[in-house]
Amino acid sequence: MARASRIYLDYNATAPLAQAARDAMIAAMDVVGNPSSVHGEGRIAKGLIEKARGQVSDAFGASSADIVFTSGATEAAALALSGRGFACADVEHEAVSSWCETSLHVDGRGAVTCTDPRSNTLQLANSETGIVQTLPEGLAVVDATQGFGKLPIAFNWLGCDMALISAHKVGGPKGVGALVLKQGLDISAQILGGGQEMGRRSGTENLLGIVGFGAAAHASAQMLADGVWDQVAERRDLLQARLEDGADDIICVGKDVKRLPNTLSVIMPHWKGETQVMQMDLAGFAVSAGSACSSGKVKSSRVLRAMGFSDLEASCAMRVSLGPDTTTDQIERFANAWISAYARWKHRAA
Repeated sequence: MARASRIYLDYNATAPLAQAARDAMIAAMDVVGNPSSVHGEGRIAKGLIEKARGQVSDAFGASSADIVFTSGATEAAALALSGRGFACADVEHEAVSSWCETSLHVDGRGAVTCTDPRSNTLQLANSETGIVQTLPEGLAVVDATQGFGKLPIAFNWLGCDMALISAHKVGGPKGVGALVLKQGLDISAQILGGGQEMGRRSGTENLLGIVGFGAAAHASAQMLADGVWDQVAERRDLLQARLEDGADDIICVGKDVKRLPNTLSVIMPHWKGETQVMQMDLAGFAVSAGSACSSGKVKSSRVLRAMGFSDLEASCAMRVSLGPDTTTDQIERFANAWISAYARWKHRAA
């Protein structure tokens, strides 16, 4: 018997490579020039990078001159935050919190009160819960990694000094991201050498990655304008309703606040999150117990603990994150599989 096709429901960890990004990267493979070379081949490569810079800046509502390409949002965070002594919320991603000296507490709804925006960095949306923050004017740094491409935002609306974004969250390749700067603001390079990226980040540019990032950003902006993520939100709500109908003791995190349109975080007390993930994996579904950036470790969610959930509850969370290609049929199949696994677990636990 042929094995049923697997269903991918872990878009917050990484989105599948978009066709537009794939096509752009394949075409760029034939470009031989170094973007720093002045001959014709080099100028062609440089032109592709500047086209991608324009695509990313257009999609994010920023000036193209203020897009600094990096190896990802983690490097962008280091470039923005190193040595600055900023504060961040308890629920920030480790790529940000590792650089911050103090923490800002969140309430049970995942909201943070920020009294000194100029010395704070906050995430636009949480990768585990999907909860969207209301950002204060004048914020130093915004981690827009999860919100970019899913929410109708523009850097120029945010009123912040810097923002972090990543390609593989919007259907681009892994290993490329950007730091976005407020016009007129400059930073000191951490990687020195040839002075690429306007002297802000040296090193021969990742041509294929940057080209793929640009194409993916352009495609994601079009999907957002076309209302694709509104449809994703409807399917997420359908899944939430199905799971709530199938398990009366389930906790849907953030269900009464603004969330990313694709994210559903659920807690089933006493049923370990890692067990849920493994059982769904065996059933053909890729989901997560939280952030995917912990070297494969599955542990109690510090994000949920910061929101006031107990250690037990925080260890029993599962995150499902949908994408534009997720269908209603796939949602139904996942809901049926999870509810069946839940019923078996509850019978054994009785």
